[in-house]
Amino acid sequence: MVDTRVLVVFALLQITCFLFHDVSAATCHASGFIPGKGRNCDREIGLDRCCVAGKRYPQFRCSPLVSAKTPAILTFNRFESGEDATRITSCDMRFHRDKELLVILSSGWLKLDGTNRCNKKIRVRANGRSVLAKVVDECDSFHGCDEEHAFEPPCRNNVLNASPGVWKALKLNASIGEVKVTWSDV
Repeated sequence: MVDTRVLVVFALLQITCFLFHDVSAATCHASGFIPGKGRNCDREIGLDRCCVAGKRYPQFRCSPLVSAKTPAILTFNRFESGEDATRITSCDMRFHRDKELLVILSSGWLKLDGTNRCNKKIRVRANGRSVLAKVVDECDSFHGCDEEHAFEPPCRNNVLNASPGVWKALKLNASIGEVKVTWSDV
């Protein structure tokens, strides 16, 4: 017979572990790999962003669990029609102005977790500041290394691609390229 006090202590330990669990450690494993082809890559985007022949790139159908402070990597993205923006956004089928507060989410966060965040607002936090940004597109975490994806690898599963407007509102230097942030649904 198990002592009731032992069960209570065990239950309290489980609750404590749940409450203080680091959400970034939530399991989201690669669901496959894509072989790099390494040809026809636009060298202007940087060789570090091109698939390399013989290298394998992870694919993700998931992203870390969303919480009040979901850890993510903020990257820079242009949205205006022109040299840097190569396509319209998938959520509203248009180009946007770079000064708008916009983000692109990794596939798992856009809708694969059961919540369609297209055209919804999220709160992005960095350096003690926060901004509300509209979700307008998907950073494909499953497909890549082909012509349709400019021979770039699949997106990591924890990325927010953000407009210059978001970087400016958070007072971040876009030349850094990427920075750790947190985000949440609103």
